[in-house]
Amino acid sequence: MPAPLRDTQRLLFIAKHARWTGGLHPDDGNHALYHREMRETLEQIGMPLLIADSYPALFDPPGADFVFPLLNRGGFFNSEMLVPLLCNRLAIPYLGASPIVRGLSDDKHLTKLEAAARDVPTAPWALFRRGAPVDVLRCPPARRWVIKPNNSSASWGVRDARDRVELARSITEIHALDHDAIVEPFIDGSDVEVPVITLDGAPAMLPMLVFEQDDPTQLRTYEEKRDLAGHVGYTIREVGDRDIAARIAEYADRMVEVFRPFDYGRFEFRVDARTGDIRLLEVNLNCNLWSEKLFARAATLAGFSHRDLVETIVAESMIRQIRPSVRRNAA
Repeated sequence: MPAPLRDTQRLLFIAKHARWTGGLHPDDGNHALYHREMRETLEQIGMPLLIADSYPALFDPPGADFVFPLLNRGGFFNSEMLVPLLCNRLAIPYLGASPIVRGLSDDKHLTKLEAAARDVPTAPWALFRRGAPVDVLRCPPARRWVIKPNNSSASWGVRDARDRVELARSITEIHALDHDAIVEPFIDGSDVEVPVITLDGAPAMLPMLVFEQDDPTQLRTYEEKRDLAGHVGYTIREVGDRDIAARIAEYADRMVEVFRPFDYGRFEFRVDARTGDIRLLEVNLNCNLWSEKLFARAATLAGFSHRDLVETIVAESMIRQIRPSVRRNAA
């Protein structure tokens, strides 16, 4: 963090569990630990730090010069965009992409359309918006489907189906959660995560990691990812196949250009265990930076401590957005 920024900027950290001091949260599990760790890490950077855990903190000017928003899943549809919108209304710079770009990445259907336009392979899919007719014959043929909210994270609401009766019921259940539903064939295989940060004003790819499950047919759930249920057996390692790594890097580069500037994000691909085919799954901007998760593990392989990672992300975003006179001093 350049000294002129550290000495003059007041940082507002806003997250659901920004004030958390306990262990696992009964509903959100390790997400509360993540928010607590992020608060403690930001405190170590040494800038004046303000804390908030709800949207009203940005209804009026909060006395901050910059906002770090992690109030992403706000409990209502399209909540990803609200904090950036509130910041825009108050003309306060903030970490991450603009509201419309956050919405684009949060909508898996729109992300897939962007991928298709750039020759990035993605699994065939069908979208079912709430309130529109549900005709499961529109779904791509498959022996097994995965059904999930079109706007969600950490596998919240995900389920699978093996016949079209189950499929219709799953779509209806997701609509009952006040979400659109997206359906695609389940691919037996492993997820490859491509973390991207900003260095010297340009996107920089950290080492890509494969989340290799012992059973590639097992569906991961929100409860498992949040430490609220038992874990699947898995190994996390760097991608060893050079051809697959090179192809994924090329696809990720194409998708990065859709969303920049976004400061940091994770680009997720699925590799078919049998054929080696690669499919883009989704893009997660303002994704999980907890030291226990894949993004931070990739940063460690690149030589960053967790504090280095967070401080670099914040500093790059500030330098990109602050007024020119401060930018010259920061340089």
